[in-house]
Amino acid sequence: MRGHERGDHNELSGTVHGAAVQAGAVYGGIHIGAGAASGARAPQVPWQLPPSVPLTDRSAELDALERHRTRAERAGHPMLTAVSGLGGVGKTAVALAWLHSLRPHFPGGQLYADLGGQASNGPTTPGEVINGFLRVLGVPAEQVPTTLAEQTALYRSLTADRRIVVLLDDVATAAQVRPLLPGGRSVTAVTSRWRIPGLTVDGCYAVHLEPLGTEAAVELLAATLGDDRVAAQPDEARALVELCAGLPLAVRVAGARLAARPRRRITTMVHALTEEHDRLEALAIDGDHNVRAALDLSYHGLPPGAARLYRLLGLHPGREFDGVAASAALAGDATEPLDTLHDANLLIDVGEERYRFHDLVRLHAAARAAADDSAEDRDATLRRIADHYLATATRAEEIIDPQHRTLPRDYGEGPVITTDLGNDAEDALNWLERELPNLMAVVHRARPAGFPTVGWQLADALWPLFLRRKFYGHWRAAHAEGLVAARELGDTTAECRMLTSGGVGELGSGNHEGALDMFEEAAGIFRSGGDARGHARTLNYRGLAHQRLGHLDRAAELFSRAAAELPRCGDPRAGGLARLNLADVALARGLPEEAIADADAARRVLADEGDTYNAARAARLLGRALLDQAPLDHGLLDRAEELLSGALTTLRGMAADSETARTVESLARLSERRGQPGRARNLYREALDLYSAAGRSESADAQGVRLRIEQLEGDATA
Repeated sequence: MRGHERGDHNELSGTVHGAAVQAGAVYGGIHIGAGAASGARAPQVPWQLPPSVPLTDRSAELDALERHRTRAERAGHPMLTAVSGLGGVGKTAVALAWLHSLRPHFPGGQLYADLGGQASNGPTTPGEVINGFLRVLGVPAEQVPTTLAEQTALYRSLTADRRIVVLLDDVATAAQVRPLLPGGRSVTAVTSRWRIPGLTVDGCYAVHLEPLGTEAAVELLAATLGDDRVAAQPDEARALVELCAGLPLAVRVAGARLAARPRRRITTMVHALTEEHDRLEALAIDGDHNVRAALDLSYHGLPPGAARLYRLLGLHPGREFDGVAASAALAGDATEPLDTLHDANLLIDVGEERYRFHDLVRLHAAARAAADDSAEDRDATLRRIADHYLATATRAEEIIDPQHRTLPRDYGEGPVITTDLGNDAEDALNWLERELPNLMAVVHRARPAGFPTVGWQLADALWPLFLRRKFYGHWRAAHAEGLVAARELGDTTAECRMLTSGGVGELGSGNHEGALDMFEEAAGIFRSGGDARGHARTLNYRGLAHQRLGHLDRAAELFSRAAAELPRCGDPRAGGLARLNLADVALARGLPEEAIADADAARRVLADEGDTYNAARAARLLGRALLDQAPLDHGLLDRAEELLSGALTTLRGMAADSETARTVESLARLSERRGQPGRARNLYREALDLYSAAGRSESADAQGVRLRIEQLEGDATA
């Protein structure tokens, strides 16, 4: 038997590599019965399958295999199945458990061959295998035909009337399998680290094995230990199998190491596996059962292009990626090598053309990159990946909030590969949200990797996402890291942007005092540097903090100063925002006429400056202020509805759920004023859904909407 056969079978069983029942010679990986080897002409009944072992949590796969076999038998067809999966996931063990259970139904015998799909000296040829099959079936050596076609014909003739099962282990290609399919109503099982889609045309039923779930992996660990340590340390056992990422080989190896030391606590192995760079080394026993070696076999079977992409993707800072990110890593089209990695079960397809590594495979890919690629190549790869995310996030920022980006973006050498986002704001926001784990991983990785500009610039590009969909934890973390990067660079402009943008996030999350401190710090930096415009902008931010703290007079004072100073500093747009904030304070203070004047002035300035989003916010606030004016006539109601409806159309198109919710809520209030309680209830419900979509289902605004719905429903039933 080839050394690789130990892979999946012994990964689960811990047995050594002896084969099955018949003793005798070995031809091309086939275990030949003694009778056939001695030249006996009588038909032999071979029982060659290696021993089966107990399985954990594979009943669904076994049931599916048996259902398919039963259907094939009823239809009078032979059955061909391929069990594929990552090295160490237990393919051979599953195939053996199922085929052994069939022995009473297949008295014609069992044939077994290791086809050496990952063997260092190349796979076994079909001719080698079929030669051995013929001899074990009783054909004397001198009567074995010389050509593969004749051997195949004789083999199928000999098996046409025999109920026989065949296991072809560690197959590399469909071409290896086809000559070895027996005749009659037989069952042939194939195991492979590759998916082998070519067998589908032969009627193959494919079974793909995934790693075990946590509970099943804990059960496997308990069976491996054979004592009460798992029951006594359940949390530690769960932590251990999660570090093994459910790979049966890894769980067995970790369990075997613990089993050899009955007094050692599971915690010891957890600590040994916690450090990622040592994990693969810890998952080995005396060079025999070895996760790294199992993955090396798959890696060495890859063509050069796929092997290179495998290594480069091991450097990707996130857990999941799409084909464009893979192309960025490769600096070229990654479609073909991605397909190869998927077919080799080294990448998991998670849908929508997105992929991820099994955790241990990711560590292996990174280790291969460290071993096979230079530090310069690895650094360049990481920078290409970071530039891809920065450039695409910047494009999303331009689509959603074209007024925001006033600071530069710096990229490394060479072309930057970006995702095509089109021009739709909702699509751009969805991309930012979908990729947020990767974007945050790049933010945290950039400065230690030697390109701190990416850290603060990417945090800055995430502003539209944070503003509209909140994610306050990520908001705080991104700007904290961006602030460290800006300070490391000595870039005070970037530092102030991180303080002010980060402070807005603190405001939103309720940390008003912390936000004010950040705004005051930025004001001090601008003042020290003689930046009058920057300092004037902080007046707006400081006013917002005082407004949230309930200091409305102080907030109005700061907004008034900002509204006066910013246009003089050449920033009329920021001055318009100050007028918008003044209108909000006036409304809170019960001064609708002042709110109307400031909101209308803000709306005009912001529209002139091309700030469509904030102009719509000002229109919403103006409409809301008109509703609070007394006495209220139909003309004012019509004007308010016109403003609110126009703002709603704009905000819906910009995927601004929170502001859209406020606008719909104002339209609901207007409907109440018009004596339309049914329409008002529907609008309030829509506003509540929008607050939930914006992550603000528990906000004071949402709670106020719920109260109005309850009151209106109560009035309707009274």
